[in-house]
Amino acid sequence: MTTFHFVGIKGTGMSALAQILHDMNEQVQGSDIEKYFFTQEALEAKNIPIYPFRKENISDGLTVIAGNAFPDDHVEIAEAKAKNLPFYRYHQFLGEFIRKFTSIAVTGSHGKTSTTGLLTHVLKHAAPTSYLIGDGTGKGAPDSKYFVFEACEYRRHFLAYHPDYAVMTNIDFDHPDYFKNIDDVFDAFQQLAKQVKKAIVAFGDDPYLQKIQANVPVLYYGFDDENDFQASNLQATPNGTKFDVSVRNTFYGTFEIPLFGNHNVQNALAVIALCHYENVPLEIIQAHLKNYKGVKRRFNEKVLGDQVLIDDYAHHPREVRATIEAARQKYPTREIVAIFQPHTYTRTKTFLDEFAKSLQEADAVYLCEIFGSAREQNGNLTIRDLQEKIENAKLIELNTVHQLREHPDSVLLFMGAGDIQKYQRAYEQITP
Repeated sequence: MTTFHFVGIKGTGMSALAQILHDMNEQVQGSDIEKYFFTQEALEAKNIPIYPFRKENISDGLTVIAGNAFPDDHVEIAEAKAKNLPFYRYHQFLGEFIRKFTSIAVTGSHGKTSTTGLLTHVLKHAAPTSYLIGDGTGKGAPDSKYFVFEACEYRRHFLAYHPDYAVMTNIDFDHPDYFKNIDDVFDAFQQLAKQVKKAIVAFGDDPYLQKIQANVPVLYYGFDDENDFQASNLQATPNGTKFDVSVRNTFYGTFEIPLFGNHNVQNALAVIALCHYENVPLEIIQAHLKNYKGVKRRFNEKVLGDQVLIDDYAHHPREVRATIEAARQKYPTREIVAIFQPHTYTRTKTFLDEFAKSLQEADAVYLCEIFGSAREQNGNLTIRDLQEKIENAKLIELNTVHQLREHPDSVLLFMGAGDIQKYQRAYEQITP
């Protein structure tokens, strides 16, 4: 019996895939740097061995799966190739693996993780479902009918997939270190659309998704009248959002989600559209949208004294704006304080003005130093370049987080895709 060895097992997609194979009774192990990552908790809970990177980890009988962050000359990858072991990049392995199931790729510039989590939660109550969520969560059911997975557009990795369905949440310019412009991003999604086998569920209020050409039906969802699945009569409740859904102008049902913000209604609509197409009963969709508990690092709340602390992965101007909007809807009487750590120099430089505009939607703004990627140079950009564009924005460091005590009865939004959580942890430790 082969053992699957994951090079970079603490990566969010990698740890999820390792858990899936483990659940399906495969032998799994992996290696990574020794720094703590939140993804390792689930691996440790399943007793999946995690070793420090070293050449000796690679032995005969392994099938090696490597994370995309690691170059071919990485010590373990080079050893695997020297030994002629079966070797896959993460997206290549996943592309072959999904063929065993009715596969649903969830993709888009924003909202992938939240939509994957929500779809999985509903679908698994209709039929056995395996899933891979970009927050590091993965579960394998040996008798799975469905496989729901997050499909990332970065470096066109999602073109390794030929899924039965694709959910496309939006098309926006992101990953400026790879994509040239929005048209280049659209081209990648257009290529994926041609590879889908059964149907595409797409956000119809997005002008780029309206232009998608496919060989299968495209079902549109959104708020505009022209959509196949339309949400209307949105109502914020103390517990979330209530809304009606019409299918091709015929009333279908009223739904409730324990989430705030229009972006979450969009995500729920995508789930409703796909489940409707797969003939999942209305009652199952309604019941399990309503009792959804969320995914990691997406509007995760904690009460600390008189403040609410929220941890969110928002790292693009549109996501930052949506997170602030959701906080306002849920806590209309409280001061909203944004603590933001930009992720990568290229993204920060490309969207400097847009970040400033989005962050100004908050009542107060604190900025952490940019979390750079190993792939890039800083180009003399610093967090002060963003600070200059936001009136009254303050800089914050680990040893100055006590400043946040100056906002009693507030909502503190810790946002970013780097290690923003360390600022929240530092703050929690000093607060009485």
